[in-house]
Amino acid sequence: MNVLRALAIVTLLLLGLGALAGGAWLIADPSGSSMRMPLSFLHHSPFHSFFYPGMILFLANGVLPLVIAAPALRRTARYGWWIVFQGCVLLGWITAEVIMLRAVAWPHYLYWGWGLLLVGLGLALRNDARAA
Repeated sequence: MNVLRALAIVTLLLLGLGALAGGAWLIADPSGSSMRMPLSFLHHSPFHSFFYPGMILFLANGVLPLVIAAPALRRTARYGWWIVFQGCVLLGWITAEVIMLRAVAWPHYLYWGWGLLLVGLGLALRNDARAA
């Protein structure tokens, strides 16, 4: 279980730090021009700039996995289910992005895999907790 838990924690931390950076970048430049993302990407979405998608990214895939890493580090009860939850959040985010973009690019497959990895790790760790 220690290897799986370590892999889950590293995966959560990498996801969180990357999404914090990406979300902050989108919030700072909601035009998307500094990331070479035209506003036309948002044509089929409810958004008119990248500000709100950046906020959602920052919170849902940036802050949340870092918060979830804390109980995983402490091996608190049901921490595996929180890892599953984060995997589902990531899967939902990427799926919604693909629907709104009406296109799939290679990073989408990478992040779908990342989400599935988190779900699998969380399920494997769902009964691993420190005795009270």
